[in-house]
Order: sequence, then C-alpha cells, then structure tokens
Amino acid sequence: MRNAMIVSAFAVSALLTAAAGPAPRSAQTDPDTRSICVDVSGRTVPIACDGPASRLDRTEDFCRCRAGRLVEAPVCRGDERPPADNVAMDRARRAASQDGSLVGDSFEGRPMCISPRNP
Repeated sequence: MRNAMIVSAFAVSALLTAAAGPAPRSAQTDPDTRSICVDVSGRTVPIACDGPASRLDRTEDFCRCRAGRLVEAPVCRGDERPPADNVAMDRARRAASQDGSLVGDSFEGRPMCISPRNP
C-alpha cells in the first residue's frame, strides 16, 4: 500500500511538471551581458575570465583586468553588430563607462554591444 502511494505521488509530480511545459532559458547559460576592460582612453583592452570549458555554458565566473576598468557591456543579439572601433567610439565608451556599465548606452544610434562569447 505504501509503495503504491509513493509511486502515485511521483506520477502526479511528473504529470504536473510535463503540463508546465519546458523551462525558460536561464540567464546563466545565455548571458545578456559580458564583462570588458576599458582603459582611460576608452579603448577595450584584453580581459582574463575564468569560466567552464563548454560551448553550451557561456557563463563567466570571474573576470579581472590587468589594465583598465571592469565594465559590463550588453551582448549583440540577432543581426546586431558591434559599432566600429574608432576615436569617436573610444570617447563615447569612456564617457558611458563611468557608471561601470554600457547597458542601455548607444553610439550613433546603435547600442554599444559586444560579440557573444562562443559565436
């Protein structure tokens, strides 16, 4: 009797899980932002990030800058492309990164996004 109750509880749980549909995409497996390093002139400099060795898991556990300041930047989506790097973009990036983030900032009408980690 007890085994039948346990089995029926698992069956009801499985039915409710199946009825709920697929789980939404996790922000950790497909991040909307990435960290970059911006130096005092506004140029991006190399960043060192530790993360899992997986093409599926695109998270970055810990990032550090050897030179420059750590800034969060949005990842380009769909057919978006990062703005071209030039002196005007460097100046705009330097001004926009003062708050530690480029999320919501734009340059010449285009978002200041960066390429995804594993394209």
